Amino acid sequence: MRALKVLFVGVEVGPFVKVGGLGEVLRSLPKAMRGRQCDVRTIVPKYASVDTATFPMRSEIQKLHVASKEEDPHGLLVTNILRHTGKDKAITYFVENMECFEKRANVYGYADDTMRWVLFSRTTIEFIRRSKWKPDCIIANDWEAGFIPNLLKTEFQDDPALSNVRTIFCIHNLRNQGMFDAAFVSELDTDSGQGPIPGLFSPEIKKLNGMRRGILYADAIVTVSPTYAQEIVKPEYGEKLDALLQDRRMDVYGILNGIDYDTFNPETDSDIAERYTYRTLASRAVNKAALQEHFGLPKSPNTMLMSYVGRLDEQKGLSLLESNNTIRSLLDNLDFQFVVAGAGEKRFKIFFKDLEAAYPGRVAAQLEYSEKLPRMIFAGSDAVLVPSRFEPSGLVQMEAMRYGAIPIVRKTGGLADTVTDFHPEKKEGTGFVFEKFDPNALLIAIVRAYESYRNKKEWRKLMHRAMNADFSWKKSARDYIALCRKIAEKRGEKGENSSG
Repeated sequence: MRALKVLFVGVEVGPFVKVGGLGEVLRSLPKAMRGRQCDVRTIVPKYASVDTATFPMRSEIQKLHVASKEEDPHGLLVTNILRHTGKDKAITYFVENMECFEKRANVYGYADDTMRWVLFSRTTIEFIRRSKWKPDCIIANDWEAGFIPNLLKTEFQDDPALSNVRTIFCIHNLRNQGMFDAAFVSELDTDSGQGPIPGLFSPEIKKLNGMRRGILYADAIVTVSPTYAQEIVKPEYGEKLDALLQDRRMDVYGILNGIDYDTFNPETDSDIAERYTYRTLASRAVNKAALQEHFGLPKSPNTMLMSYVGRLDEQKGLSLLESNNTIRSLLDNLDFQFVVAGAGEKRFKIFFKDLEAAYPGRVAAQLEYSEKLPRMIFAGSDAVLVPSRFEPSGLVQMEAMRYGAIPIVRKTGGLADTVTDFHPEKKEGTGFVFEKFDPNALLIAIVRAYESYRNKKEWRKLMHRAMNADFSWKKSARDYIALCRKIAEKRGEKGENSSG
Protein backbone atom coordinates (compact mmCIF):
# COMPACT_ATOMS: atom_id res chain seq x y z
CA MET A 1 0.00 0.00 0.00
CA ARG A 2 1.30 3.45 -0.96
CA ALA A 3 2.32 5.72 1.92
CA LEU A 4 -0.31 8.32 2.70
CA LYS A 5 0.82 11.96 2.89
CA VAL A 6 -1.09 14.13 5.38
CA LEU A 7 -0.67 17.78 6.35
CA PHE A 8 -2.18 19.03 9.61
CA VAL A 9 -2.94 22.75 9.62
CA GLY A 10 -3.54 24.62 12.87
CA VAL A 11 -2.73 27.91 14.55
CA GLU A 12 -1.24 26.19 17.60
CA VAL A 13 0.81 22.99 17.67
CA GLY A 14 2.54 21.62 20.75
CA PRO A 15 5.28 21.66 21.87
CA PHE A 16 6.14 24.75 19.79
CA VAL A 17 3.14 26.82 20.82
CA LYS A 18 0.20 25.60 22.88
CA VAL A 19 -2.66 27.60 24.35
CA GLY A 20 -5.20 24.85 24.95
CA GLY A 21 -6.52 21.49 23.83
CA LEU A 22 -6.01 22.15 20.11
CA GLY A 23 -2.26 22.48 20.57
CA GLU A 24 -2.17 19.19 22.48
CA VAL A 25 -4.21 17.35 19.84
CA LEU A 26 -1.97 18.61 17.03
CA ARG A 27 1.07 17.40 18.94
CA SER A 28 -0.29 13.93 19.75
CA LEU A 29 -2.47 12.86 16.81
CA PRO A 30 0.14 13.35 14.05
CA LYS A 31 2.64 11.53 16.26
CA ALA A 32 0.25 8.56 16.57
CA MET A 33 -0.35 8.47 12.79
CA ARG A 34 3.33 8.47 11.81
CA GLY A 35 4.86 5.10 11.11
CA ARG A 36 1.56 3.60 9.96
CA GLN A 37 2.41 3.97 6.27
CA CYS A 38 1.83 7.68 6.76
CA ASP A 39 4.07 10.66 6.10
CA VAL A 40 2.42 13.16 8.45
CA ARG A 41 3.57 16.77 8.75
CA THR A 42 2.21 19.91 10.39
CA ILE A 43 2.22 23.62 9.58
CA VAL A 44 1.78 26.47 12.07
CA PRO A 45 2.56 30.21 12.21
CA LYS A 46 5.97 31.17 13.60
CA TYR A 47 5.09 33.34 16.58
CA ALA A 48 7.53 35.36 18.67
CA SER A 49 7.15 32.79 21.46
CA VAL A 50 8.47 29.88 19.36
CA ASP A 51 11.94 29.06 20.73
CA THR A 52 14.25 28.66 17.73
CA ALA A 53 17.15 27.69 19.99
CA THR A 54 15.19 24.66 21.19
CA PHE A 55 13.61 24.07 17.79
CA PRO A 56 16.21 24.97 15.12
CA MET A 57 14.85 25.68 11.64
CA ARG A 58 16.10 25.97 8.10
CA SER A 59 14.61 27.80 5.15
CA GLU A 60 12.26 25.76 2.96
CA ILE A 61 10.68 28.30 0.60
CA GLN A 62 11.28 32.04 0.43
CA LYS A 63 9.11 34.99 -0.55
CA LEU A 64 5.60 33.70 -1.03
CA HIS A 65 3.47 36.58 -2.34
CA VAL A 66 -0.11 35.98 -1.23
CA ALA A 67 -1.30 39.55 -1.73
CA SER A 68 -1.13 41.70 -4.86
CA LYS A 69 1.34 44.58 -5.14
CA GLU A 70 -1.59 47.00 -5.11
CA GLU A 71 -2.85 45.49 -1.87
CA ASP A 72 0.59 45.17 -0.25
CA PRO A 73 2.94 47.70 -1.92
CA HIS A 74 5.55 47.51 0.85
CA GLY A 75 5.72 43.71 1.00
CA LEU A 76 4.62 43.50 4.63
CA LEU A 77 2.60 40.36 3.91
CA VAL A 78 5.27 38.41 2.02
CA THR A 79 5.76 35.10 3.84
CA ASN A 80 8.48 32.49 4.13
CA ILE A 81 8.35 28.79 5.01
CA LEU A 82 10.80 27.40 7.56
CA ARG A 83 11.23 23.73 8.41
CA HIS A 84 12.02 22.01 11.70
CA THR A 85 12.90 18.31 11.81
CA GLY A 86 12.58 16.77 15.25
CA LYS A 87 14.72 14.10 16.83
CA ASP A 88 11.99 11.62 15.88
CA LYS A 89 12.25 12.86 12.24
CA ALA A 90 8.85 14.57 12.51
CA ILE A 91 8.63 17.55 10.15
CA THR A 92 6.93 20.82 11.09
CA TYR A 93 6.66 23.80 8.78
CA PHE A 94 6.44 27.36 10.09
CA VAL A 95 4.88 30.32 8.29
CA GLU A 96 7.13 33.30 8.89
CA ASN A 97 5.82 36.86 8.70
CA MET A 98 7.06 39.62 10.95
CA GLU A 99 3.97 41.81 10.77
CA CYS A 100 1.30 39.18 11.48
CA PHE A 101 3.06 36.60 13.64
CA GLU A 102 6.49 37.43 15.00
CA LYS A 103 5.50 40.81 16.41
CA ARG A 104 2.62 39.24 18.34
CA ALA A 105 3.05 38.23 21.98
CA ASN A 106 -0.03 35.97 21.90
CA VAL A 107 -1.63 33.53 19.48
CA TYR A 108 -5.17 34.91 19.68
CA GLY A 109 -6.93 38.10 20.66
CA TYR A 110 -6.07 40.65 17.97
CA ALA A 111 -8.51 42.80 15.98
CA ASP A 112 -6.98 41.53 12.72
CA ASP A 113 -7.07 37.83 13.62
CA THR A 114 -9.27 36.89 10.64
CA MET A 115 -6.85 38.59 8.26
CA ARG A 116 -3.95 36.75 9.93
CA TRP A 117 -5.62 33.36 9.49
CA VAL A 118 -6.56 34.06 5.85
CA LEU A 119 -2.92 34.99 5.25
CA PHE A 120 -1.86 31.75 6.96
CA SER A 121 -4.31 29.74 4.83
CA ARG A 122 -3.23 31.35 1.57
CA THR A 123 0.42 30.80 2.47
CA THR A 124 -0.24 27.13 3.21
CA ILE A 125 -1.81 26.68 -0.23
CA GLU A 126 1.01 28.57 -1.98
CA PHE A 127 3.53 26.43 -0.11
CA ILE A 128 1.85 23.24 -1.37
CA ARG A 129 1.76 24.60 -4.93
CA ARG A 130 5.53 25.22 -4.91
CA SER A 131 6.62 22.26 -2.78
CA LYS A 132 7.80 18.93 -4.17
CA TRP A 133 6.05 17.30 -1.21
CA LYS A 134 2.31 17.44 -1.77
CA PRO A 135 -0.18 15.98 0.71
CA ASP A 136 -2.92 13.61 -0.33
CA CYS A 137 -5.02 15.06 2.44
CA ILE A 138 -5.06 18.30 4.45
CA ILE A 139 -6.62 18.18 7.92
CA ALA A 140 -7.64 21.80 8.60
CA ASN A 141 -8.46 22.50 12.24
CA ASP A 142 -11.19 24.86 13.47
CA TRP A 143 -12.39 28.11 11.95
CA GLU A 144 -8.92 29.60 11.62
CA ALA A 145 -8.07 26.99 8.96
CA GLY A 146 -11.55 26.72 7.47
CA PHE A 147 -10.51 29.02 4.63
CA ILE A 148 -8.26 26.30 3.17
CA PRO A 149 -11.08 23.98 1.94
CA ASN A 150 -12.90 27.11 0.73
CA LEU A 151 -9.95 28.39 -1.33
CA LEU A 152 -9.12 24.96 -2.78
CA LYS A 153 -12.70 24.46 -4.01
CA THR A 154 -13.07 27.97 -5.47
CA GLU A 155 -10.04 30.09 -6.40
CA PHE A 156 -7.71 27.11 -6.88
CA GLN A 157 -10.14 24.48 -8.18
CA ASP A 158 -8.52 24.40 -11.63
CA ASP A 159 -4.91 24.47 -10.45
CA PRO A 160 -3.22 21.25 -11.67
CA ALA A 161 -0.66 21.41 -8.82
CA LEU A 162 -3.52 21.02 -6.31
CA SER A 163 -5.90 18.74 -8.19
CA ASN A 164 -5.16 15.68 -6.06
CA VAL A 165 -5.33 17.36 -2.66
CA ARG A 166 -8.38 16.48 -0.56
CA THR A 167 -9.50 18.20 2.67
CA ILE A 168 -10.88 17.19 6.05
CA PHE A 169 -12.23 19.96 8.25
CA CYS A 170 -11.93 19.18 11.95
CA ILE A 171 -14.33 20.89 14.36
CA HIS A 172 -12.90 21.13 17.87
CA ASN A 173 -15.50 23.63 19.12
CA LEU A 174 -18.42 24.74 16.94
CA ARG A 175 -19.07 27.83 19.06
CA ASN A 176 -15.93 29.59 17.83
CA GLN A 177 -16.65 30.58 14.22
CA GLY A 178 -14.80 33.86 13.62
CA MET A 179 -14.17 37.30 15.08
CA PHE A 180 -17.73 37.62 16.36
CA ASP A 181 -20.22 35.88 18.62
CA ALA A 182 -22.37 33.78 16.32
CA ALA A 183 -25.31 34.01 18.74
CA PHE A 184 -25.59 37.78 18.20
CA VAL A 185 -24.85 38.20 14.49
CA SER A 186 -27.72 39.76 12.54
CA GLU A 187 -29.02 38.16 9.34
CA LEU A 188 -27.65 41.14 7.42
CA ASP A 189 -24.11 40.55 8.69
CA THR A 190 -24.14 36.75 8.48
CA ASP A 191 -21.52 35.30 6.16
CA SER A 192 -23.25 32.76 3.93
CA GLY A 193 -19.89 31.32 2.91
CA GLN A 194 -20.91 31.48 -0.75
CA GLY A 195 -19.07 34.63 -1.72
CA PRO A 196 -15.37 35.02 -2.46
CA ILE A 197 -12.89 35.68 0.33
CA PRO A 198 -12.26 39.44 0.28
CA GLY A 199 -8.86 41.12 0.15
CA LEU A 200 -6.68 40.98 3.22
CA PHE A 201 -7.29 44.65 4.05
CA SER A 202 -10.99 44.69 3.20
CA PRO A 203 -13.27 45.68 6.11
CA GLU A 204 -15.50 42.77 5.10
CA ILE A 205 -12.85 40.24 6.14
CA LYS A 206 -13.84 40.57 9.81
CA LYS A 207 -17.30 39.21 8.99
CA LEU A 208 -16.00 35.94 7.52
CA ASN A 209 -17.24 32.75 9.17
CA GLY A 210 -14.34 30.32 8.86
CA MET A 211 -16.33 27.56 10.52
CA ARG A 212 -19.21 27.79 8.02
CA ARG A 213 -16.80 27.92 5.09
CA GLY A 214 -14.84 24.90 6.31
CA ILE A 215 -18.05 22.89 6.66
CA LEU A 216 -19.33 24.00 3.24
CA TYR A 217 -16.28 23.14 1.21
CA ALA A 218 -14.36 20.29 2.87
CA ASP A 219 -14.51 16.77 1.44
CA ALA A 220 -15.26 15.45 4.93
CA ILE A 221 -16.01 16.96 8.35
CA VAL A 222 -14.76 15.46 11.60
CA THR A 223 -15.71 16.29 15.15
CA VAL A 224 -13.67 15.20 18.14
CA SER A 225 -16.15 12.68 19.56
CA PRO A 226 -18.98 10.52 18.18
CA THR A 227 -21.60 12.00 20.51
CA TYR A 228 -20.66 15.58 19.60
CA ALA A 229 -21.03 14.65 15.92
CA GLN A 230 -24.64 13.65 16.69
CA GLU A 231 -25.30 16.70 18.86
CA ILE A 232 -24.20 19.45 16.46
CA VAL A 233 -26.83 18.62 13.84
CA LYS A 234 -29.47 19.67 16.41
CA PRO A 235 -30.46 23.31 17.11
CA GLU A 236 -29.56 22.97 20.80
CA TYR A 237 -25.87 22.43 19.99
CA GLY A 238 -25.63 23.57 16.37
CA GLU A 239 -24.70 27.24 17.00
CA LYS A 240 -26.83 28.28 13.99
CA LEU A 241 -24.97 25.84 11.74
CA ASP A 242 -27.14 22.81 12.45
CA ALA A 243 -29.11 23.11 9.17
CA LEU A 244 -25.88 23.19 7.15
CA LEU A 245 -24.51 20.23 9.09
CA GLN A 246 -27.77 18.37 8.50
CA ASP A 247 -27.33 18.95 4.77
CA ARG A 248 -23.82 17.49 4.97
CA ARG A 249 -24.56 14.82 7.59
CA MET A 250 -23.37 11.98 5.32
CA ASP A 251 -19.92 13.60 5.36
CA VAL A 252 -19.80 14.20 9.13
CA TYR A 253 -17.73 11.79 11.24
CA GLY A 254 -17.03 11.63 14.96
CA ILE A 255 -13.58 10.39 16.01
CA LEU A 256 -12.77 10.55 19.70
CA ASN A 257 -9.68 12.45 20.81
CA GLY A 258 -7.10 10.58 22.83
CA ILE A 259 -4.31 11.55 25.20
CA ASP A 260 -0.58 11.11 24.91
CA TYR A 261 0.26 8.14 27.14
CA ASP A 262 3.93 9.10 27.18
CA THR A 263 3.16 12.52 28.66
CA PHE A 264 0.29 11.47 30.91
CA ASN A 265 1.75 8.49 32.71
CA PRO A 266 1.89 8.35 36.53
CA GLU A 267 4.47 5.57 36.32
CA THR A 268 7.05 7.81 34.61
CA ASP A 269 5.91 11.38 35.34
CA SER A 270 8.81 13.33 36.86
CA ASP A 271 6.57 16.29 37.75
CA ILE A 272 4.60 14.47 40.46
CA ALA A 273 5.81 13.80 43.98
CA GLU A 274 5.66 9.99 43.81
CA ARG A 275 5.30 7.74 40.79
CA TYR A 276 2.80 4.88 40.89
CA THR A 277 0.62 2.50 38.89
CA TYR A 278 -2.82 1.01 39.49
CA ARG A 279 -1.00 -1.83 41.26
CA THR A 280 0.79 0.55 43.68
CA LEU A 281 -1.99 2.94 44.63
CA ALA A 282 -0.72 3.23 48.22
CA SER A 283 2.08 5.43 46.81
CA ARG A 284 -0.54 7.85 45.54
CA ALA A 285 -1.06 9.16 49.08
CA VAL A 286 2.26 11.00 48.80
CA ASN A 287 0.85 12.97 45.87
CA LYS A 288 -2.30 13.88 47.79
CA ALA A 289 -0.21 15.24 50.65
CA ALA A 290 1.98 17.18 48.19
CA LEU A 291 -1.11 18.67 46.54
CA GLN A 292 -2.59 19.71 49.88
CA GLU A 293 0.71 21.32 50.83
CA HIS A 294 0.97 23.16 47.50
CA PHE A 295 -2.48 24.71 47.99
CA GLY A 296 -2.02 25.38 51.70
CA LEU A 297 -4.65 22.86 52.80
CA PRO A 298 -4.38 20.63 55.89
CA LYS A 299 -2.72 17.29 55.13
CA SER A 300 -5.62 14.94 55.71
CA PRO A 301 -5.29 11.60 53.89
CA ASN A 302 -8.87 10.49 54.54
CA THR A 303 -10.60 13.75 53.59
CA MET A 304 -12.01 13.61 50.08
CA LEU A 305 -10.14 16.03 47.80
CA MET A 306 -12.13 17.23 44.80
CA SER A 307 -10.77 19.47 42.05
CA TYR A 308 -11.60 21.51 38.97
CA VAL A 309 -9.00 21.91 36.22
CA GLY A 310 -9.62 23.87 33.05
CA ARG A 311 -10.86 27.06 31.48
CA LEU A 312 -13.01 29.32 33.66
CA ASP A 313 -15.79 29.57 31.13
CA GLU A 314 -19.57 29.26 30.94
CA GLN A 315 -19.17 26.34 28.52
CA LYS A 316 -17.55 24.35 31.32
CA GLY A 317 -20.73 24.40 33.40
CA LEU A 318 -19.30 26.45 36.27
CA SER A 319 -22.60 28.31 36.63
CA LEU A 320 -23.98 25.08 38.12
CA LEU A 321 -21.69 25.60 41.11
CA GLU A 322 -23.02 29.15 41.53
CA SER A 323 -26.71 28.38 41.08
CA ASN A 324 -28.68 27.70 44.24
CA ASN A 325 -25.40 28.09 46.17
CA THR A 326 -24.70 24.48 45.15
CA ILE A 327 -21.02 24.37 46.09
CA ARG A 328 -21.58 26.33 49.30
CA SER A 329 -24.36 23.94 50.34
CA LEU A 330 -22.05 21.00 49.73
CA LEU A 331 -19.18 22.58 51.67
CA ASP A 332 -21.53 23.41 54.54
CA ASN A 333 -22.77 19.84 54.82
CA LEU A 334 -19.96 17.54 53.64
CA ASP A 335 -16.36 17.29 54.82
CA PHE A 336 -14.25 17.62 51.69
CA GLN A 337 -11.54 19.85 50.22
CA PHE A 338 -11.80 21.60 46.87
CA VAL A 339 -8.98 22.95 44.67
CA VAL A 340 -9.35 24.95 41.45
CA ALA A 341 -6.78 25.58 38.72
CA GLY A 342 -7.39 27.51 35.54
CA ALA A 343 -7.65 30.87 33.83
CA GLY A 344 -10.57 32.56 32.13
CA GLU A 345 -13.54 34.82 32.77
CA LYS A 346 -13.25 37.45 35.51
CA ARG A 347 -16.68 36.48 36.81
CA PHE A 348 -15.51 32.99 37.74
CA LYS A 349 -12.18 34.19 39.09
CA ILE A 350 -14.07 36.39 41.55
CA PHE A 351 -16.43 33.53 42.39
CA PHE A 352 -13.63 31.12 43.29
CA LYS A 353 -11.61 33.74 45.16
CA ASP A 354 -14.69 34.59 47.26
CA LEU A 355 -15.22 30.87 47.87
CA GLU A 356 -11.60 30.49 48.96
CA ALA A 357 -12.00 33.39 51.42
CA ALA A 358 -15.25 31.97 52.79
CA TYR A 359 -13.84 28.46 53.37
CA PRO A 360 -10.19 28.80 54.43
CA GLY A 361 -8.44 25.45 54.71
CA ARG A 362 -11.19 23.86 52.62
CA VAL A 363 -11.03 25.67 49.26
CA ALA A 364 -7.95 26.89 47.37
CA ALA A 365 -7.59 28.35 43.88
CA GLN A 366 -4.71 29.04 41.48
CA LEU A 367 -6.25 31.10 38.70
CA GLU A 368 -3.58 31.11 36.01
CA TYR A 369 -2.44 28.67 33.35
CA SER A 370 0.18 26.11 34.32
CA GLU A 371 1.60 23.30 32.19
CA LYS A 372 2.60 21.05 35.09
CA LEU A 373 -0.01 21.76 37.78
CA PRO A 374 -2.86 19.76 36.17
CA ARG A 375 -0.88 16.50 36.41
CA MET A 376 -0.02 17.26 40.02
CA ILE A 377 -3.73 17.78 40.69
CA PHE A 378 -4.77 14.60 38.87
CA ALA A 379 -2.18 12.60 40.82
CA GLY A 380 -3.41 13.94 44.18
CA SER A 381 -7.16 14.43 43.73
CA ASP A 382 -9.78 11.85 44.58
CA ALA A 383 -12.32 13.29 42.14
CA VAL A 384 -12.37 15.84 39.31
CA LEU A 385 -15.37 17.95 38.28
CA VAL A 386 -16.26 18.31 34.58
CA PRO A 387 -19.88 19.58 34.60
CA SER A 388 -19.82 21.04 31.07
CA ARG A 389 -22.79 22.65 29.33
CA PHE A 390 -21.34 21.08 26.18
CA GLU A 391 -17.99 19.36 25.60
CA PRO A 392 -16.86 18.44 22.07
CA SER A 393 -14.28 15.97 23.39
CA GLY A 394 -12.73 16.97 26.67
CA LEU A 395 -9.27 15.91 27.73
CA VAL A 396 -9.46 16.56 31.46
CA GLN A 397 -11.63 13.54 32.24
CA MET A 398 -9.31 11.21 30.30
CA GLU A 399 -6.14 12.65 31.80
CA ALA A 400 -7.63 12.50 35.30
CA MET A 401 -8.66 8.85 34.90
CA ARG A 402 -5.15 7.98 33.74
CA TYR A 403 -3.93 9.22 37.14
CA GLY A 404 -6.72 7.62 39.16
CA ALA A 405 -8.78 10.76 39.82
CA ILE A 406 -12.45 9.88 39.34
CA PRO A 407 -14.43 12.19 37.02
CA ILE A 408 -17.82 13.67 37.88
CA VAL A 409 -19.23 14.66 34.50
CA ARG A 410 -22.31 15.73 32.62
CA LYS A 411 -23.45 13.32 29.90
CA THR A 412 -22.61 15.33 26.81
CA GLY A 413 -20.19 15.17 23.88
CA GLY A 414 -16.90 13.43 24.58
CA LEU A 415 -17.75 13.10 28.27
CA ALA A 416 -20.58 10.74 27.33
CA ASP A 417 -18.17 8.73 25.17
CA THR A 418 -15.44 8.34 27.79
CA VAL A 419 -17.02 8.08 31.24
CA THR A 420 -19.46 5.36 32.29
CA ASP A 421 -21.61 5.73 35.38
CA PHE A 422 -20.57 3.90 38.55
CA HIS A 423 -22.73 0.90 39.50
CA PRO A 424 -21.06 -1.00 42.35
CA GLU A 425 -23.63 -3.80 42.29
CA LYS A 426 -22.76 -4.47 38.64
CA LYS A 427 -19.02 -3.90 39.26
CA GLU A 428 -18.87 -1.39 36.41
CA GLY A 429 -18.38 2.28 35.75
CA THR A 430 -15.46 4.70 35.69
CA GLY A 431 -17.03 7.84 37.14
CA PHE A 432 -20.21 9.65 38.16
CA VAL A 433 -22.48 10.85 35.37
CA PHE A 434 -25.46 13.21 35.46
CA GLU A 435 -27.57 14.12 32.44
CA LYS A 436 -29.66 17.26 32.97
CA PHE A 437 -27.88 20.63 33.00
CA ASP A 438 -29.22 21.48 36.42
CA PRO A 439 -27.51 22.37 39.74
CA ASN A 440 -29.50 19.73 41.60
CA ALA A 441 -28.37 17.01 39.18
CA LEU A 442 -24.75 18.04 39.77
CA LEU A 443 -25.29 18.15 43.53
CA ILE A 444 -26.67 14.60 43.53
CA ALA A 445 -23.71 13.34 41.47
CA ILE A 446 -21.23 14.91 43.91
CA VAL A 447 -23.06 13.45 46.91
CA ARG A 448 -23.00 10.02 45.23
CA ALA A 449 -19.26 10.35 44.72
CA TYR A 450 -18.74 11.51 48.31
CA GLU A 451 -20.68 8.58 49.75
CA SER A 452 -18.93 6.10 47.44
CA TYR A 453 -15.53 7.45 48.49
CA ARG A 454 -16.24 6.35 52.05
CA ASN A 455 -16.24 2.72 50.87
CA LYS A 456 -12.50 2.48 50.25
CA LYS A 457 -12.63 -1.07 48.83
CA GLU A 458 -15.16 -0.15 46.12
CA TRP A 459 -13.41 3.16 45.45
CA ARG A 460 -10.14 1.33 44.81
CA LYS A 461 -11.89 -0.93 42.26
CA LEU A 462 -13.33 2.18 40.64
CA MET A 463 -9.84 3.67 40.38
CA HIS A 464 -8.52 0.45 38.82
CA ARG A 465 -11.18 0.58 36.09
CA ALA A 466 -10.58 4.26 35.43
CA MET A 467 -6.80 3.88 35.19
CA ASN A 468 -7.10 0.90 32.87
CA ALA A 469 -9.48 2.56 30.41
CA ASP A 470 -7.73 2.94 27.05
CA PHE A 471 -7.72 6.51 25.71
CA SER A 472 -4.49 6.28 23.77
CA TRP A 473 -4.37 7.81 20.29
CA LYS A 474 -3.94 4.40 18.60
CA LYS A 475 -7.59 3.82 17.66
CA SER A 476 -8.16 7.48 16.75
CA ALA A 477 -5.08 7.42 14.52
CA ARG A 478 -6.38 4.33 12.70
CA ASP A 479 -9.75 6.01 12.16
CA TYR A 480 -8.18 9.23 10.81
CA ILE A 481 -5.95 7.25 8.46
CA ALA A 482 -8.94 5.27 7.17
CA LEU A 483 -10.88 8.49 6.55
CA CYS A 484 -7.91 10.11 4.79
CA ARG A 485 -7.56 7.11 2.49
CA LYS A 486 -11.31 7.13 1.83
CA ILE A 487 -11.41 10.74 0.66
CA ALA A 488 -8.07 10.42 -1.19
CA GLU A 489 -9.78 7.83 -3.38
CA LYS A 490 -12.13 10.59 -4.59
CA ARG A 491 -9.41 12.12 -6.78
CA GLY A 492 -10.87 13.50 -9.94
CA GLU A 493 -14.32 14.09 -8.43
CA LYS A 494 -14.00 17.85 -8.78
CA GLY A 495 -15.96 20.23 -6.60
CA GLU A 496 -18.49 17.66 -5.40
CA ASN A 497 -19.11 19.65 -2.21
CA SER A 498 -18.53 23.13 -3.66
CA SER A 499 -21.33 25.58 -3.12
CA GLY A 500 -19.57 28.44 -4.94
